[in-house]
Amino acid sequence: MTRKLENKVALITGGTTGIGLATAKRFAAEGARVIVTGRNRETLEAARKELGDRAEVLESDAGDEKQIAQLFEGLAKTHRRLDVLFLNAGIAKFAPLAEASVKDFDAMWTVNVRGPWLALKHALPLLSERAVVRGAATELAARKIRVNAISPGPIETPIFGKMGLSKNAADDFLKDAATRIPLGRIGAADEVAGAAVFLASADASFITGSEIAVDGGFAQV
Repeated sequence: MTRKLENKVALITGGTTGIGLATAKRFAAEGARVIVTGRNRETLEAARKELGDRAEVLESDAGDEKQIAQLFEGLAKTHRRLDVLFLNAGIAKFAPLAEASVKDFDAMWTVNVRGPWLALKHALPLLSERAVVRGAATELAARKIRVNAISPGPIETPIFGKMGLSKNAADDFLKDAATRIPLGRIGAADEVAGAAVFLASADASFITGSEIAVDGGFAQV
């Protein structure tokens, strides 16, 4: 490894499985001091065993403002700064429109939209100059904080097992998606992690306000 993130302090929300876990491994291998969060006790424990001393694994609900505030208050005491903030936590609940519930909509909004906004808000005092975050690129540019987004296409992660789909239905979804991806296959979590390493490193020092699509050309070609 090139140690592109040597001595950087990096927080990954939703980092106990899938893209977050793969990114935690890559960040650690590149020299970062990694903190990951999650809310499922089972996956938290599994991540602790898998990551070992390569990362600090903390329980924190990415949709709960009280827990988000407590998370960053704790990090302010233990680490004093953040160089990299990867707001990765997300959930998905699929249903035909006529059968979709307000409860599911609210759950996705709380974690996927409100959660990142709250995390960025509470993280601001900790963010060091030249940190990488997802949020308001224009507002934070004066602090030399770069803001970029990664938009993954169909990526094979454990989230498909959390959507209420049967294994056959999930397999059919992925097979169908693969036929519509120019590269002809579903992506791997580590491929998204590679993009995250790039954006978090000095290699992306003149990139802000940008979106990187890691989707095999799904939405581009």
